[in-house]
Amino acid sequence: MQTIAIASQKGGTGKTTLAGHLAVAADRAGQGPVLLIDADPRGSLTQWWNARRSLAPLLACATAPRLAASMAQIRGLGIRLLIVDTPPALTATLAEIVGLADLVLIPARPSPHDLRACGATVELVTRRGKPMIFVVNDATPRALLTNEAVLALSQHGTLAPVIVHHRTGFAASMIDGRTVMEISSDARSAEEINQLWRYISARLARLGETASEEGSQIA
Repeated sequence: MQTIAIASQKGGTGKTTLAGHLAVAADRAGQGPVLLIDADPRGSLTQWWNARRSLAPLLACATAPRLAASMAQIRGLGIRLLIVDTPPALTATLAEIVGLADLVLIPARPSPHDLRACGATVELVTRRGKPMIFVVNDATPRALLTNEAVLALSQHGTLAPVIVHHRTGFAASMIDGRTVMEISSDARSAEEINQLWRYISARLARLGETASEEGSQIA
């Protein structure tokens, strides 16, 4: 089982939307069972999941201590991928969840305020020694700010090669528990999410191979 934490100290970066969409993309790609963990007290991910007609991906609510204590049990259920939607603040809870993750995604909208806010999250993830990927999210197509965000983030870490653009399909689908891959009116957004998941999946595979090699050397 591998664990992704989607983290940002700032609210409104699209963490919940990304968590739900990536979980569905992974499940549709045959990489399930996928379990979503809603660790955000606002419960937005839970509200989205409760509106779904499908039981996949699975969902549970857990604080960081409960999640840490339940990891062995979750593995025993045959879960292959765990995606955690974290609270929008630099708390002890966020630090603990980052510590449990194999990979941390940091979404950022292309705005000066969002880019400045990334610094504290990056510092936290770096202290924990975890690999991270920036995701430019909710971007306006062909906007100068989007290009500036790409340049700025790429100077501070690994940047996903896929930009997720602002389109109404995201908000419309999240209202009734779906994703843009499950509606027919937003093929461009669906392809962005699928491409993003393929990139993240490949990164997870490389991390898994590295961990296996290190384990063999220790043995």
